[in-house]
Amino acid sequence: MWTAPIWAGIVLFYFFHALHLEDPYDEVIAGPLWAPQQVEMSLFYFYAFAYAITCGLAVWEGGRLRRDGVWGLAPGRSRFRVAAHTLAPVVGAGWLVLVLPVVMRLVETRLVPTPQALMPLLMGMGVVVAWAVLGCALGHVTPRLISAPLSAVLVYYLISKTGQVEPVWLRHVSGTADTSLAFGEQYRPLTLLVPFLFTAAVAAAVAVWWLPASRAVLRGARAGAAVAAVVVMVLCADTASGWGYGNGPVSAGHASARCAGTTPRVCIADAGGAEDRINQVREEIVRSLTTLRQAGVQVAVPTTVSDSLLTGRHTNPSSRSAWWLPLSQQTGKNGPGMVEVRYAVLLTAVQYPCAFPSSIQPGRSVNWIVNHDAAMLWAATLIDADEPYLAWRRGEYGASFQNPREVLAKVQERAGSAAKLAPKQQSLWFQEEQQKACRLMQEATA
Repeated sequence: MWTAPIWAGIVLFYFFHALHLEDPYDEVIAGPLWAPQQVEMSLFYFYAFAYAITCGLAVWEGGRLRRDGVWGLAPGRSRFRVAAHTLAPVVGAGWLVLVLPVVMRLVETRLVPTPQALMPLLMGMGVVVAWAVLGCALGHVTPRLISAPLSAVLVYYLISKTGQVEPVWLRHVSGTADTSLAFGEQYRPLTLLVPFLFTAAVAAAVAVWWLPASRAVLRGARAGAAVAAVVVMVLCADTASGWGYGNGPVSAGHASARCAGTTPRVCIADAGGAEDRINQVREEIVRSLTTLRQAGVQVAVPTTVSDSLLTGRHTNPSSRSAWWLPLSQQTGKNGPGMVEVRYAVLLTAVQYPCAFPSSIQPGRSVNWIVNHDAAMLWAATLIDADEPYLAWRRGEYGASFQNPREVLAKVQERAGSAAKLAPKQQSLWFQEEQQKACRLMQEATA
């Protein structure tokens, strides 16, 4: 443990440098906060360092055992027991390199981890034990003054660079959790079992050499262990080869939700950063839908409005009865606020009798766009969502038209003129704009 001040200092420095370089503390604790995700993020930077420290120290201790002739001093003691006693401080050092950043992250985010959240840590701790065995064996056959620092550097390079080389299975068996977790996701057992077994199989085959048996028995045991290790490694590589880049098996939908009201029933992710504003969010949704309906706009009133944060990396498409909106992202402490909720209601609720492309497509007629956008801008103005709508269309126009300002001015002029009409006339105007936009769209695609 004489090296503890060195590696502990590196862990502390790199924790604050890496984990807070892009995400300041205030943004981290603002949410969303999901314990498995935070554990995975804090471990990502330290897997390679933990394995390198463990291997280097184990090589040193293995060389010391050979130098002092410890194997032969106490023939009555099992070599496994001697190795365990010698490597305990080494394994402890490797474990602390992994445990320290996890504990610090959980303390600063005030999260209580579940057993499932700690699975990546347990996987890393298991791989640390495997690297300790491999390092100890290497120390028995190489000069420790050279092999200890060299092995630490090589292991660090090997683990940290596997994510940048082909084939893809290398990154999944290296001993790091290559797949990042989204909110509400957890690793499936196979995702963490494969990297552990890949390294542990080699370590187990090496440890067979320490069996207290005759040469004939050892020769057979070593051959059998070697074959078994190769089989396990091939199976792990074959399994991981079908996962793709950063796409190991995960399961989603594990985060709890907080719900309020009925028709629509609004649900927001707990610990998503906006759960305390759920009543305000629902009021904005109901008010926006009511305002649009009273103005004569045909809208779809959903049964449920759910936070898309709950679905993990795969967003569920909204239907007429079930909406999925980024409520936590919109209304959290770092989000734009309720205006984005109203804007999302506008885009999801307003129904047209025909379908329009989600973006302006080059080479196709866009005669429909003025009528369509003028009607949408008028509806957006009703619920105070015109600013984000205009910002979106302004960007679309600038990327697609040679005269974006003229198109935008014409859209605003039509919407502004409609707003001056009597309420019933405004409703009729909106329906006429919809029908005209659909007719022009059909002509463009005919």
